[in-house]
Amino acid sequence: MKRLKAFLLSMDNNTTTYKEMYEGRIIVPSGSYGNPTSEPIVESDPTYWYGDISVLIETTHKNAKDMPTLTFAIPACRLGITEPSVAAADCCLRALAPYIDGLNAEIYNRSRPDKENGRYYLYKPGGEVLLRNTAYFSVCPQKDYENGGGATIYLLHDDVDRPPILCLCIKMQVQLPARKIRKTIQMLCRDLPDAIERFVLEFNKGQLDTALTLAEKQQKIRAFLKNSPYCAFIADGSILPRSKGTEYPMYGAVPFVSPPDDRIEICGVRGMGIKRGVTVITGGGYSGKSTLLDGISAGIYDHVYGDGRELCITDDTAVTVSAEDGRCVHHVNISPFIKWIPGGDTSDFSTQRASGSTSQAANIMEAVYGGSRLILIDEDRSATNFMIRDGMMKELIAKEPITPFTDRVCQLYEEKGVSTILVIGGSGEYLSVAHKVYMLEDYTVYDVTEKAKNVSAAIPAVCPDTADWSQTRTLLSRGFSSYPQGTGTETLSVSDMGIIFMGDEKIDIRALHNIVSVAQMDALGFMLRRIAVTGNSPYIDLEKVINELYYTIGAEGLDSIYTAFFTTCRRFLDLPRKQELMAAINRMRHICFTKGR
Repeated sequence: MKRLKAFLLSMDNNTTTYKEMYEGRIIVPSGSYGNPTSEPIVESDPTYWYGDISVLIETTHKNAKDMPTLTFAIPACRLGITEPSVAAADCCLRALAPYIDGLNAEIYNRSRPDKENGRYYLYKPGGEVLLRNTAYFSVCPQKDYENGGGATIYLLHDDVDRPPILCLCIKMQVQLPARKIRKTIQMLCRDLPDAIERFVLEFNKGQLDTALTLAEKQQKIRAFLKNSPYCAFIADGSILPRSKGTEYPMYGAVPFVSPPDDRIEICGVRGMGIKRGVTVITGGGYSGKSTLLDGISAGIYDHVYGDGRELCITDDTAVTVSAEDGRCVHHVNISPFIKWIPGGDTSDFSTQRASGSTSQAANIMEAVYGGSRLILIDEDRSATNFMIRDGMMKELIAKEPITPFTDRVCQLYEEKGVSTILVIGGSGEYLSVAHKVYMLEDYTVYDVTEKAKNVSAAIPAVCPDTADWSQTRTLLSRGFSSYPQGTGTETLSVSDMGIIFMGDEKIDIRALHNIVSVAQMDALGFMLRRIAVTGNSPYIDLEKVINELYYTIGAEGLDSIYTAFFTTCRRFLDLPRKQELMAAINRMRHICFTKGR
């Protein structure tokens, strides 16, 4: 930090650019080891050192020179970490939070805004354990020089091998106080490095071991599910309800208890195994039906210890589907559910404003095409005419273009291997087609399959006609752009309300129920932009492009998709699933698909 302090001391107190800090000039004197020439070597390296911990200081974007992005690289061996993992990085990020909170408490002044007072910003995740650009492992160089005066350094010549080492990288931002260089020096060169050092010295290895043990158990349960008759598992003792307005477990909530006949044990954990097929969750009002479905939906991601849902594990391809009035649809085959529409072809359906029924049909077909093996549906968020049509209405209305989901849900499983879990409270139509029926009463789950079969015995069996589940369409690169028409400058911004603005696009992703953080939405924006600016073929092979993108992120880190060009985009990113990326593409209004190929 000696070099950084020298740069800051040389700045005018009223600086707004912090130019010298970002340039990070290094001077290797002439004639010294590493520079036998007669002229000094001058380079730029905005990486500063505090002992064996480095911090890279970068501009967040051109309009936020007073809010740099700092990436600390901490030798993993100092934390007792030998094997990098998403769970270990997540645990470290959460463990660092109290230290940063303590720094903010010390400098907080409610009479002054952050721009005047200064502030530290560390990303605070929800209960999910995700790949992030705010905490990850990377192989980083070790310091190989000694500091001289100012920007001068002397390369070490001691015959000691200093190969790159595994480091925990923590990314955060700092709001520098305006016109207060002395306070800036204190924040960047003393208080923050000291907090990082205290975090390292006081790191709770037991807490890390707990997180890694839980992660190992979660992965074993997921591996079991993939090769079993089950699509979801909810451990006994799970706390599924959330406190009002938060994602924290509800205090005093009734712990989950599995029905005896459906209780299984995986890796020493007992709970309810939900078998593949068609499962109905029913019960009276306020009995916990939707809470149970939400717990199943949450299980697509791993959760931290104490979340209450850490041992709720669900097929990670599951997609929560609802009606979505007004969404656009491009060349999607919805014929299994919609036989005909006036002046249109439902095997090749396109619209800029889908109805409730056509949007839900398209959502299901796109999920199946995207590789989902499990569909989650709550009737409260569904189009009634898509979900059911009772016998009396079938007799009354002879010419009905909609084949209700009740008539196809078993066929979807039998022919495509796609299971469905539904919350149904107002219609008995699904009781006759469900393979399993669970009832919620006073927040307790009961297996009422046999009773449901007896109750629904009078409902005639459905013999659906043949369904074509195939999708044949190709995305053209024309129209998939981050440049507004007629301009030469890219645009990208993401609203925390769930709208992505890119080029001429206004992509509404509010109905993507499996997005769990704003940072995932921000990552989606950058991923869409990356797809838009790469490749020069007239066609986009979506499966190939998406697989290559995730491979790049896996190899180079999530930060590889970020660019500081877009001044309204946030800096912290969480990785979304391929299902959500594909769904976002499907909601782009200006892209062009062609039938076939």
